[in-house]
Amino acid sequence: MPSPAHAATVTLSPRRLAIDYGLLILLAGLVAVFAVAEPAFLRVSNLFSILQAVAIVALLGLGVTVTMVAGGFDLSVGGLAAFVQMAAAYSLVVLDGSTGSTLLLCLGLGILVGLGNAVLIVRLGIPDLLATLGMLFLLAGLQLVPTGGRSIAPGMILLDGSAAEGAFTDAFLALGRHRFWDILPVPVVVLAIVAAALWLMMDGTRFGRVFYAVGGNELAARLAGAPTRRYRVAAYVISAVVASIGGVLLAARIGRGDVSAGNGLMLDAVAAALIGHAVLGANRPNILGTVVGAVFVGVLLNGLTMLNAPYYLQDLVKGAVLIGALAVTYGLAPRRV
Repeated sequence: MPSPAHAATVTLSPRRLAIDYGLLILLAGLVAVFAVAEPAFLRVSNLFSILQAVAIVALLGLGVTVTMVAGGFDLSVGGLAAFVQMAAAYSLVVLDGSTGSTLLLCLGLGILVGLGNAVLIVRLGIPDLLATLGMLFLLAGLQLVPTGGRSIAPGMILLDGSAAEGAFTDAFLALGRHRFWDILPVPVVVLAIVAAALWLMMDGTRFGRVFYAVGGNELAARLAGAPTRRYRVAAYVISAVVASIGGVLLAARIGRGDVSAGNGLMLDAVAAALIGHAVLGANRPNILGTVVGAVFVGVLLNGLTMLNAPYYLQDLVKGAVLIGALAVTYGLAPRRV
């Protein structure tokens, strides 16, 4: 065990500082720069707008993080969120369903997709990247079938020539648009609840810590008595359920079924999960880091937008941030043996 003096030296060294707090220091620096350049950046309404903008991506990133903790990877979260968004619109507009039945349908679809991924990966032994990539394409195509590739909106003409009679209910729309006390968006509250629940489960319970054991060394975890296959199944189901919640919030926010609404969600979610490795020197997937990673990208894009930076710089900036975070994680942090 290192002495207190040695521990203090390690903690205060520039290298340790960069590993543990580099991303948070950079985030604070960005906020300061944007606040000076555009004072409106620090308005409370703008800060909550940033959180609302990143809430769905952060939720999807949390799902990806859970599968990464268990040694897997879920690329299907973006496709699933888009699929659920279309399913919610179809249920409300075409089937004239209620808010409750639509939510049950969306969560049920999430569980089915999660189990489907688990069967492909855990049962059939297909590599996780290939299985979830295939699921992503399957969902992207499946969401277009009921409407012939068209978006869903109230009053739309269906394939049989009739007009849709349903509409988005006020209760459903409130999930994506309502603000508590006119300031706190519902999606931000949902993100906080889901993130807190997953953080408590993964870091505060034996059940959660076994996920890390499975992801670290599955054979050792199995020899220690852990039902590793069940944990991997649980990881993909959790990821899919969280992604389906993101799809519900997406549908509620835009108020229609948009065939292009899921574009870019998968990449942004994966970026948030990977950036999270560099938060507080975790050097591994973690719930808090993923949320910070999503907020970091949101702050960056919001600040650039307020400064009238060209839109085409956004992907460039996100790529630079991701590479920088990975460089800190894998270049400076000690190697795990």
